[in-house]
Amino acid sequence: METPPELEAAAGEQNDITITNRQYDEEQIIAVDFGPISGEPTLDIVGETAIVVVDGSQFEFSIPADANDVIINDGVLTITA
Repeated sequence: METPPELEAAAGEQNDITITNRQYDEEQIIAVDFGPISGEPTLDIVGETAIVVVDGSQFEFSIPADANDVIINDGVLTITA
């Protein structure tokens, strides 16, 4: 599973956003840490698009076709395949 290009572009524009890719035996995880923020990020999924709102900034990206789960936990967006 590849990191959605929209998230890579957002990370390139904002130094506080960190993207980590992890590969385990049966699972691949993309974790997006939005850095120090004043509130909890929110996640909405509309069809095949995920919308994350963080501190008034909105990030939209296409959910990878092989993703099983897209969640936010403790301020970190996690995409699992």
